[in-house]
Order: sequence, then C-alpha cells, then structure tokens
Amino acid sequence: MTPNLIRQAAVMLSNLLEFNSPADAKLSEFFRNNRDLGTKERAFVAESVYGVLRRLRFLSTVTANDDNDPDDARKLILAWLLRVQGMSIRELEPMLNEQQKEWAHLIKAKSTENMPLAVQADVRDWLWEKLVAQYGEAEALTIARSMHEQATLDLRVNTIKGTRDEVLAKFIAENTSGETNVTVTPYSPIGIRMPNRMNIGRHILFTEGKIEVQDEGSQLLAHLVAAKRGMMVADFCAGAGGKTLAIGALMRNTGRLYAFDVSDKRLHNLGQRLKRSGLSNLNAQSISSENDPKLKRLNSKFDRVLVDAPCTGLGTLRRNPDLKWRQTPQDLAELTLKQAAILARAAKLTKAGGRLIYSTCSLLKDENEQIAESFLAAHPDFTLLNATEILSQQQIQLDTGKYLKLLPHLHNTDGFFAAVFEKVSDTKISDTNKPAKQDQKVQVIEATKAAEIAEPVSEAITPKVKKAAVKPKANKLDKPPVEKVVIEKVAKSKVVKSKVVKSKVAKAKAAKE
Repeated sequence: MTPNLIRQAAVMLSNLLEFNSPADAKLSEFFRNNRDLGTKERAFVAESVYGVLRRLRFLSTVTANDDNDPDDARKLILAWLLRVQGMSIRELEPMLNEQQKEWAHLIKAKSTENMPLAVQADVRDWLWEKLVAQYGEAEALTIARSMHEQATLDLRVNTIKGTRDEVLAKFIAENTSGETNVTVTPYSPIGIRMPNRMNIGRHILFTEGKIEVQDEGSQLLAHLVAAKRGMMVADFCAGAGGKTLAIGALMRNTGRLYAFDVSDKRLHNLGQRLKRSGLSNLNAQSISSENDPKLKRLNSKFDRVLVDAPCTGLGTLRRNPDLKWRQTPQDLAELTLKQAAILARAAKLTKAGGRLIYSTCSLLKDENEQIAESFLAAHPDFTLLNATEILSQQQIQLDTGKYLKLLPHLHNTDGFFAAVFEKVSDTKISDTNKPAKQDQKVQVIEATKAAEIAEPVSEAITPKVKKAAVKPKANKLDKPPVEKVVIEKVAKSKVVKSKVVKSKVAKAKAAKE
C-alpha cells in the first residue's frame, strides 16, 4: 500500500459518491482509463471503495467533527482501513503526517455505543424503518449487517456440457496449494462455491461454456420455474439472460424458450453468453414495453412465464452497496406500479394449466408479498402454488413456505423472493361484468353459432310474418348490431335453401308418377 494507491482509491470513491450511475460501471471505466494499475492495485481500489460504500453512514459519522469534512474521500478510505479492516495507526504511518496521525487516533478511539441503529445498520432512515416494520428491530439489524460482507462467488454448471462432479474435480485438481475450499452449493444441485473472488472470465471452463457466474439464489429461481422438456417458456424480463440460460439448460435444449427485454444492450450481452452455452432453443426478442403489440399473438401460448421484475435490488447490497444510497421512497413507489403492470401483462401470455412465476431481488414486502397478493385478488383465474413443494419435487430441500424467500444471513445468498401462480382456466367475463365494447370478431363468430342453433325457429316463420317484421331502412346512426345482421342473413339463407330443396323433391316425385 502506498500514498499514491490511496490517492487513486480516493479519486475513484469521489466519483462514486456522486451516485449518478451504477458503481460497477464506473469502476470498470476507471480501470479502462488506468491500465497502468496492476492486479493487486486494482484489487485494493475495488475492495476499498466498495468497503466504504457498504459502511458509508457509519464511516461518515465517525469522521465527522468540526475540523474535518465527513465527505472527504481520502479520510473515508483511511477510516475504513482503521475501523473496519482493523489496521493499526503504525501500519498507516507512512501515509500520514503529524496532523493526520492525531486525527487517526481520534477516529480509532471513537465509540459506537450511542450511535442510532440505522447508522450501525448503514442504511438510510426510510429503509431502516421499512426493515424494522417487516422483520423487527433485531432481525433487521442482523440482515443489514449481513449486507456488510462481501458476496460469495457462485458458479452454475452448464449441464448441457458437463456435470457438477466433473467441474468440481477440475477446480480441485487445479488447486496447487492443497486446499480444498471449493465446495458445492448447499441448495442448488448445479452450483459450485469458490473460496474467494477470482477472475473467472479467462478460465477454460468459462470460455468453453461449462460454467457461468450466477448466485445460488438465482439458480434456485430457475429450478422454481420447473420447465420441462418440450415446453414453451418465456423469460419476460430477461436482462443479460443468466436465468434464461439456466432454464434452457434445465429444458435440455428442447422446446421453445423466449427471452424478452426492453434493452437491446442487455440482449446483446445475452447473445454473447448464448454462443458459449450451446443452447439452440432460445429466441431473444426486443420489446418496446410490456404492452408491445408483437406480444398479442403469443397470448395464452406459454407453459411457463417468468417475470423477474425490475426492482430496487435491495437484496443484492453485498454486491451492489451503492443501491442503498441511490434508491429513494419515490423510486420504490414507481417500481411497484411497474411491477404490477408487467405481471398483469405477463399473465395474458400464460396458457390454462400453465404457470406464472414472479420474482425480485428485493427484501421489501412492497415489491414482494404485496404485489403477489394484489395480483391474486385481481386475477381469480390464477391460484398460488407452494414454492417449497415445487423445489422438493426436484430433490431440493429448502423450506421457506409458500413463497421462495432467501435472505443473506440465513442462506448466504442474495435476497430473493418468488411466487408461483398457476392459471386454472382462461378468463371468462360474466354477463354482468362484460365491457361495453367487445372484440367484433368474437361477436360475429358467436352470433353465427347462435343463428345455427335458432335455425328451426327461423324456418317456421311464414313469409307474411317476415314481411310484417321488416323495419324501415336504418340510417348509419341506427345501424343494427353486427350480431343481429349475421343472424338475419344466416336465417334467410337457411329458409331459401329449405325452399329449394322442397321444390326439387316435389319435381322428382311428379316425374316418377
């Protein structure tokens, strides 16, 4: 560690504290512009700025006093090293002048005893209040503190190209230090957990498409979809396609798998991953919104529809700590409206007997249970299935109740929520609730059927009665309903046809005589 390296980290942190774009994107750009930084230097910059973002409220509190700016990026880096990483002042002496050494002693000695719980949790007040209301004070603090830790590196084995045992054996054989910390994931049957962060992108298993980086919770969601061979499946908010590819592999490359997203860039990234995966049953399509007209032809076609909805991402704070500072109550309110709209539209794609799966990587009921319950109340043609039972049918023993609910402090995954709905029938609107304006095509078909049923009655009407029943020619404003026109035309053709048949029979009888 050098003064220049701390300066580099402080420059990066100052940029991130503007909170005007995702931290990972800014960090990638920073490294592209500073290619002279070595592997260890890059690791320090990334670890230190993410470490500060995880503990930002606490560190801002301990560095705040009359003489120092609490937002000073360099001081935040130093405070993180002293208070979170546990470094001694002696270890940092080469980076400090006499005044800074005095400041460091004050930082090291500052008590946390009387700090508000929201500060200890390192979240904004509005989010702390949400967590406490939902989980209680003690568990809310435990959840928040679990988000201070770095996420594990989980890999998904692409079972089209290999087995988990084969991939695991390969990693263990490569471990020249003799350590065997590479393990299988405790819940996902296709996951591997690595002992530390590493650049997996250049590994031969990755370039050959045998593994993908994917959190265990995300892998479990793919299993919850329970797509079978030959099914027609849609990932309605596919993004870069991590779950899409997992579902395709579980389908054993059969059936039809659609990946929809509003972002061409994300679908382009999916295309790159698709080449490695070996999947050939995937059709990626860009849509303008959940109401894109091209979706109409696919209504009631899908056996499975996954809605991994856009959300606050508050379940991924181990990976994306900047989100807890960037998200606001207004963002949450807007997202819940969007989630409900997307789920309602996706329901139309689901066939009778098919399943609709709703998921988020959020911890909040606003985006999870409340959306699921509101959907069920508005869609009586859907029923809720038990997530625990669906996973158990695949030999995955994880009991989280009727919903899939994963929490970092309990399952060592990102925070995930999922609900599985089954469409029990096609929606049939009762006569009392029919909309004033229906599809004209449907009316014509139904009217034709009605006319055929009424055929005996039509034939029994005498010409005299028919003539008396004729109304004056209607103008455009008085034009009769389309179903009436169809009924009259069909009835008239039946009567004419009947008379012609009777005439032919009479002539044939006369000729015979």
